[in-house]
Amino acid sequence: QLQLVQSGGGLVQPGGSLRLSCAASGIDLAYDAIGWFRQAPGKERQGVLCITTRGDSTTYADSVKGRFTISRDNAKNTVYLQMNNLKPEDTAVYYCAGTNRDSDVFCSGLSAGYDYWGQGTQVTVSS
Repeated sequence: QLQLVQSGGGLVQPGGSLRLSCAASGIDLAYDAIGWFRQAPGKERQGVLCITTRGDSTTYADSVKGRFTISRDNAKNTVYLQMNNLKPEDTAVYYCAGTNRDSDVFCSGLSAGYDYWGQGTQVTVSS
């Protein structure tokens, strides 16, 4: 059974860091592009970053440039979202998602570009 299991969310003070994990079972993530999305209360889901099977990443949310990075460890079948210098406006539920469509050359910032999703994890940035 294909499953993405997320971990690593929580409460952090402004300026702090968190690392989110997205671990797969039932599928080899080495063949899939992975995206991270977030959804704040009352707002639409937003594409944050994504990574292709080749390890090329794209940042779709301008507000996280220079602060968030995405990486993958195919040996652990896991993709990570490292979030540094967190701000209150980063507060949201974060989701990872995967697809094998054109996954070596492109990864989308749109929800429709993905075929399966993690369960979501809450990130709260507050003092």
